[in-house]
Amino acid sequence: MLNFYSASTRIVNTQRGITECMESALGSSATDCDLVIIHASLGHDFKELIDGARLLAPTATVVAASCCGIVGKEGVSETMKDIAVMAVRGTDFGVSWVNEIYGRNSYEKAKEMAEELYRQQPGTRFIYFLASGIDIANDRCIEGIESVFGPDVTIFGATSADNMKGVVSYQAVAGQVFEHAAFIIGFADPSLEVNTQATHGFVAIGEPFVVTRAEGHYIHELNGKPAWTEFTRHLGLSPSATCGDSIPIGALAEKLSPELAREYGNEHILRVVTRHEGDTMLYATTIKTGTELWLTVRDEPLIFNEMDRMVREMDSKMRGRKPIAVFHADCLARGRFLFNRVLKEELVSRMQFPFNSNGHCPPWLGMYGFGEFARLGGKNTYHNYTTALYTIYRKQ
Repeated sequence: MLNFYSASTRIVNTQRGITECMESALGSSATDCDLVIIHASLGHDFKELIDGARLLAPTATVVAASCCGIVGKEGVSETMKDIAVMAVRGTDFGVSWVNEIYGRNSYEKAKEMAEELYRQQPGTRFIYFLASGIDIANDRCIEGIESVFGPDVTIFGATSADNMKGVVSYQAVAGQVFEHAAFIIGFADPSLEVNTQATHGFVAIGEPFVVTRAEGHYIHELNGKPAWTEFTRHLGLSPSATCGDSIPIGALAEKLSPELAREYGNEHILRVVTRHEGDTMLYATTIKTGTELWLTVRDEPLIFNEMDRMVREMDSKMRGRKPIAVFHADCLARGRFLFNRVLKEELVSRMQFPFNSNGHCPPWLGMYGFGEFARLGGKNTYHNYTTALYTIYRKQ
């Protein structure tokens, strides 16, 4: 049986920070731990982070990912010195990983990970997935994992991030730190179940771009013109702009079917561009020629209203049960990096309160990253610019 514990902090000294998190989460028996998941901002040395956790819990499996801020049961923080951990006691899990995962090989690498996880835990029921947030075809990752475990396994998680520059993000596993790695954690505890859902708060505007030349996750042309130049022109930016310039204002929207739109609370699903190579844009998923893409604007009331609706729906499904742990992925553009307009403390408070038990927040591990995984229409789906919650419950 798996049990979860969490803590977060904002401390300049990396060793002190990970020590505080481990001791706060686990108490005096910090060494009695089997799995440690760490999210941290770029101000920390990731090798020092994982070495510090392994020193405190020498028998534990330790993984980590970079982010643009964290959310824990203690609240939200978006500094360069954030650390959050989820510690797990119990052995009903497996961990698998690969390095050098890119858009061109996302399916093969994800399948390789899934095959190794299956060898460890064939009874895996849901999977936490963390990968690089730059140059990766996330829909192909889902397909690779499902090719081994089938479509009924629930995939949740995020893609790692930097401080919204789109330059580098880190993943740490097996005692090493990488820039283009991915890892999956398979939870096989038969007493657990997970519920996932995501929502954004952006509205499509104007006339759409038409993808006139694309290959895999590469968009070469929009409206018959070089993609990056055409994209930045509509944003009022120079082609010399960086992805960090475009991310806050450049959410691209793909239209959903009416059925999915009703469930999602929005007519569109969003996509982010975290890298471009000259005039070629690297999309977050594979894309077909002829696809229409809209620019969007954020709608502050809609962000709050849809988040409230999502949390109410998730809570009502459990009929009085409260989660024993919550994993949480949030788009970095929904935090202070998007014009500093989101009241993030209120947003997080409102999403956590319904899941509280006797006034206490459950163990909670959240990050501001480049993308989120949650089910939509009964299928594993990749999202951008959303709040995505993954609530874990003990079966009755």
